[in-house]
Amino acid sequence: MRLFLCEKPSQAKDIAKVLGANRRGDGCLQGPDATVTWCIGHLLETAPPDAYDVRYKRWVLADLPIVPERWKMLVKPKTASQFKAVKRLLGEASELVIATDADREGEMIARELVEHCRYRGPIRRLWLSALDDASIRKALAALKPGAETFNLYHAALGRSRADWLIGMNMSRLFTLLGRQSGYQGVLPVGRVQTPTLRLVVDRDRSIADFVPVPYWAIDATLLGDGVPFIAQWRAADAHCDDQGRCLDRELAQQAADAMRAAASARLTKLKTERLREAPPLPFDLGTLQEVCSKKLGLGAQETLDIAQALYETHKLITYPRSDCGYLPLSQHGEAPAIVAALAQADPALAPLLEHLDTRRKSRAWNDARVGAHHGIIPTVAAKGLDRLAGKPRAVYTLIRARYLAQFLPNHEYDRTQADFDCAGQALRAVGKRIVEPGWKRALPEALAASRGAREAPAPQSLPALCEGQDCAVHDLTMKDLWTQPPKPFTEGDLIKAMKNVAKLVDDPRLKQKLKDTTGIGTEATRAGIIQGLLDRGYLIKQGKALAATPAAFSLIDAVPKPIADPGTTAIWEQALDMVQSGEMPLEEFVAKQSAWMSKLVERCAGLRLTISGPAIPAGRGGKPWKKKRSGAPRKATGPRTRTSRAAD
Repeated sequence: MRLFLCEKPSQAKDIAKVLGANRRGDGCLQGPDATVTWCIGHLLETAPPDAYDVRYKRWVLADLPIVPERWKMLVKPKTASQFKAVKRLLGEASELVIATDADREGEMIARELVEHCRYRGPIRRLWLSALDDASIRKALAALKPGAETFNLYHAALGRSRADWLIGMNMSRLFTLLGRQSGYQGVLPVGRVQTPTLRLVVDRDRSIADFVPVPYWAIDATLLGDGVPFIAQWRAADAHCDDQGRCLDRELAQQAADAMRAAASARLTKLKTERLREAPPLPFDLGTLQEVCSKKLGLGAQETLDIAQALYETHKLITYPRSDCGYLPLSQHGEAPAIVAALAQADPALAPLLEHLDTRRKSRAWNDARVGAHHGIIPTVAAKGLDRLAGKPRAVYTLIRARYLAQFLPNHEYDRTQADFDCAGQALRAVGKRIVEPGWKRALPEALAASRGAREAPAPQSLPALCEGQDCAVHDLTMKDLWTQPPKPFTEGDLIKAMKNVAKLVDDPRLKQKLKDTTGIGTEATRAGIIQGLLDRGYLIKQGKALAATPAAFSLIDAVPKPIADPGTTAIWEQALDMVQSGEMPLEEFVAKQSAWMSKLVERCAGLRLTISGPAIPAGRGGKPWKKKRSGAPRKATGPRTRTSRAAD
């Protein structure tokens, strides 16, 4: 029997339909040539400490660090019946096709079952980027050898075990240290969540410590052949900060008085240059979350949930948990069919069609830049678009726009810079004239404007000017301004900071190492990390902004610097990439993590903590962690170290 092992019931249903496996069995769908079964996220979970020794049920400092000699997996009670079905089918299978999601976690969901159930038969891999029928058939015709993706499993396993070591040991350690100082809540510490929390704590501190400084600006309204335009005063560098803002009020007032008295300003230098902007790449998940946060006000998890539904339920987009915005050259041949399907599904695209050229190849098509997944793009299954409304429709529209932009010309505009002398004072006016809208025609706001919606304000366009020309000073405005503190993180901003963590690291050698890293977390986990910090009470939302709670500040001050350093976890991700590429054995990675963790526990065991703020709730339910009479925290198995993929 050829067995297909899928990650979710909906995924199994889609694949079974193409395979003709329509007969319902026990935990599976059966056909003449194949049987399709499914997981429900992870059917197994890493065993808690008390599975290794019953004494670990109580949290005691003397027992730390806890480092398993031989790692154990347990069947998750809630999905035990499906595990039994999968185990039976694995025992009957003559060949296994892994059809879980095409990423680290998907590989682990399948491979941990293969190991636990001792399946020893041949393995092949179905590598899907979309769940529409055409994509499934294409992938079935190009099954990969199982060995080709095996290292993905070891990378995921290394991540899981590192998370367990840090989560179990450091959470117990700091919770117990907190209890010694009278704090009765749990203090969860994580390999990724704690550096992420530090980003917000540092930003909040920089906002709180910010001292505003006054500065002055002058806007002059000049007339060129009777057409008004704005020019800004440019003070001498000696009186400005590093951003060119004038800090001398008396100087600004003298300049304003002199220019008011002048009848005109003489144009001393005129420069116009043609600038071209290539279309942005199709979305990766992190960029999609950033844009949806900014434009739609969506949280990172909400964006991921919507994208996952567009992929799994509606079949309208390709795999959403991608960390890559590039597309394989082979995909370019599908462009005419996809664009035709999009145009048929949405008449609002009609004004755009005359500008599209599916023969055009933007920089997005680049095999050398494509990893395990390519950019998120629409599928040919666009006929289901009429089922979308509200937020899902808005997210889909953004994804569609990025794809259509690849078949439009560059956005071109002329940028004119005009420098003036007015009573000895320097003025500069900048104008922009759009020559070719290009790919910006595909943006949702551009399509809305073509249907009569209000357009965004156009950039300033300068009148015809020539050097030596005198322009009358029509009006002058002196502005008293204050420097502004950094803005608090939104979820989209935090996703971006997690991805681009190298910019936040001071050590020049470490910064260089982090240039090409994936940053903190992965595309698939960042939203869950932020949501976990919110659920645990470390972060709160104030409108769109995120703010750290008092307990968050206390914890970040208490934990060892390497645990909270974004650079450290990014280096761990690099090590996991080495495991994935086969450059580092899994055992070596875990051994290094265990040794490092043991040293941290030894160093921190004698710390005295002062934790401010209310007790941190245990999780989504918001219920506080309560003490048993023994003094051990309730449910003292530590925080969850793996986010299971949700069932349909």
